[in-house]
Amino acid sequence: MHWTYEGVTIIEIPDEYEGFVYLITNLQSGKKYIGKKLAKFKTTKPPLKGKKNKRRGFKESDWRTYWGSSDKLNADVEALGQEQFTREVLYFCKSRAEMSYIEMLEQVKRNVLASDDYYNGIINVRIRSSDALKKLLIEMQNNGDLF
Repeated sequence: MHWTYEGVTIIEIPDEYEGFVYLITNLQSGKKYIGKKLAKFKTTKPPLKGKKNKRRGFKESDWRTYWGSSDKLNADVEALGQEQFTREVLYFCKSRAEMSYIEMLEQVKRNVLASDDYYNGIINVRIRSSDALKKLLIEMQNNGDLF
């Protein structure tokens, strides 16, 4: 099963994005799940022989096959089959803070904890302020995307 963004199938995630916020929908029941996923992980390898510095790089995450961290959602995917679900990217995010903030904002806007229409059972967020996040929040406020 593939991911879509604005109706288009996602083959690759552009390098400037660290991850995305997504919506998974059960086509039979209409139940949904809001989450976030990193596109790549930082890797550290030991230094080469005779060198002192560790080798750092990136490795693609399992975003292509990922179905969320909800046990109930994953049980339904297993029982009903992947073809009974859609996976949609709502936002591509340039930082982890942006990703966490937008995920939390979507969960609160949709009232996921009080609704039986969502698999989400927890809103868990830790976000550190940064200049980039402040700039994003001002932009979202000016566009009317915040409460």
